Amino acid sequence: MLLKRSRFLFLLFLLIAPSIGIGLTSPAQGQEVSDSKPVTQRRPVIGIATLVKDEYVRAIRKAGGIPVVLPCTDGSPEDVAEYLALLDGLLMQGGADIPSVEYGEAPHRTAVALADDRYQFEKAMITAWIQKTEKPLLGICLGSQWINVAHGGSLVQDIPSEFGVNHRNTQHSVVIKPECRLGEIFQAQQFVVNSIHHQAVKRLGKGLKIAAVSKDGIVEGIETLDPNRFLIGVQWHPERMSESATQQRLFKAFVQACQQPETAK
Repeated sequence: MLLKRSRFLFLLFLLIAPSIGIGLTSPAQGQEVSDSKPVTQRRPVIGIATLVKDEYVRAIRKAGGIPVVLPCTDGSPEDVAEYLALLDGLLMQGGADIPSVEYGEAPHRTAVALADDRYQFEKAMITAWIQKTEKPLLGICLGSQWINVAHGGSLVQDIPSEFGVNHRNTQHSVVIKPECRLGEIFQAQQFVVNSIHHQAVKRLGKGLKIAAVSKDGIVEGIETLDPNRFLIGVQWHPERMSESATQQRLFKAFVQACQQPETAK
């Protein structure tokens, strides 16, 4: 009985082995046995800095990247160094307000405080990302403001108070400046965007240029002066418009940039 059962199990193994990837043939005489698997191109790994919403994940996946959600750690140099080595690109998303102490001003009465753990982590990440790597960086809303502040710029703390216009929970058109990477990406000089912010770029950070403005003069897009690096910030939320072929071009360009070899600083 035991012998019959053993033969049955052996025959069953012979039947299922090919389907589970187990080879039963021996290498030819003199043939070298290799454990290597076919090499496939890894998709870019895109970091999305904390408190992520589904729209960001969908936009990155749709553009061909792998979204990786980064938890709010204490921003230790060890953690940040690991992230810099792991990630092919960094997406800084929207949120509350950067503490005005970062650009030497007293807080406005309308300021909405960014959670302290997120503040410390994002400050550490974007500072290291800009100073220690040439990898692509995309900032959306708060993320765009982080890019400006990290380059030594300042912010309009409350657009309604300083300009008498509203940019929160509305729509408006933006105009792309000539000879900007944003113009090359969007292939358009003007289009309508959503608007969910009350702060914006004031003093432009070093090494940056204005790439887009609203018709009332608010800065809506910034980018690096370095033509060899993808570093862009937009004040609107393209991830909430990812069904728009025009807006999805930004994420596609970002992911494509993440596939390029990096030049370390």
